[in-house]
Amino acid sequence: MKIYLIASTQRASGIDEFLVDRGLEWFLEQPGTEPELVAEFAGRICYLSFGPRQRRRTTRTYLKNIITAKHESVLEHANFTLLADDISRALSHQLIRHRAGFAYSQLSQQYHDESAAIFVEPEGLDEEPALRARWEQWRAATLALYADLQTSATFSPEAAHGLSSKEASRRRRSQARLVLPNATATSLVVTGNARAWRHVLLTRGAIAGDKEMRDYCVEVWRALSRAAPNLFDDFALVDDELGPYVRFVQA
Repeated sequence: MKIYLIASTQRASGIDEFLVDRGLEWFLEQPGTEPELVAEFAGRICYLSFGPRQRRRTTRTYLKNIITAKHESVLEHANFTLLADDISRALSHQLIRHRAGFAYSQLSQQYHDESAAIFVEPEGLDEEPALRARWEQWRAATLALYADLQTSATFSPEAAHGLSSKEASRRRRSQARLVLPNATATSLVVTGNARAWRHVLLTRGAIAGDKEMRDYCVEVWRALSRAAPNLFDDFALVDDELGPYVRFVQA
């Protein structure tokens, strides 16, 4: 599994244009990152707390007050897009249940040939040689069956009943993918706002019985805390017998 930050919210010139038009000044003392500044600006709009009205002048103190007061709707203006690569389909099925504040795009098994698919291994196989052997046999048999279904005469172009080559290919892969397991590795692009990401870390980061979800939250937190530390530094990595996990620590 690897998590990549591929995009985040950036300020545009309209902020400066607005401030000039309204004769306002935004004192940027110890400014935060771009997503943090967008969230701060949105919050300041609610009270026009610019210039002399800026009681809290640093991005950090402003955002910490927002989070402490639980006025987290402001955080919805800061978005982060992550690419989760080589996660299992089992994990992706869980992640897409988080709907509010998120958008998803996933590798298609209809259009991508999975003949060389990678499977995410269950934990502990290295300690169980007999299970490791059965896993390898099953993996090879699954990929062989997938390949045979793709080349079956039943779904050949001649038997495609007038389908275009594109749709004939879709038909073959639609049938073949039915044998692929939840362990099949996939790529998932996830866009979420800071409030939604915080909710995932809070509710999913410390689940002892789901190691892959825990590992996902660890990597997500690492990516987000680099991009916007003032929005995520009230979470921390903690270790137990299963390894690191994300815990809310309240800054």
